[in-house]
Amino acid sequence: MTELKVIDLEQKALALLQADADKIFKLIDVQMENLTMPQCPLYEEVLDTQMFGLSREVEYAVRLGLIDEEIGREIMGSLERKLADLHEMYRNK
Repeated sequence: MTELKVIDLEQKALALLQADADKIFKLIDVQMENLTMPQCPLYEEVLDTQMFGLSREVEYAVRLGLIDEEIGREIMGSLERKLADLHEMYRNK
């Protein structure tokens, strides 16, 4: 595979992972805007499923060498911090 194709695949992989992460950010943002109880079972199930799925996607992309492991940690870490912010906002409500 040519270097240009590899770079293109890496960029596409990162863009897809970021798009999926953005969807999860939006789920969290909706909860933050409404200060809806984060312990809602349906909310937790959806969010847990989305986070787990994204973590599998990130791991797969790392294993294929399409993204660096550090980038994968940054993507997941930013979501985890956002989720922690939601829980903090709810506690301070």
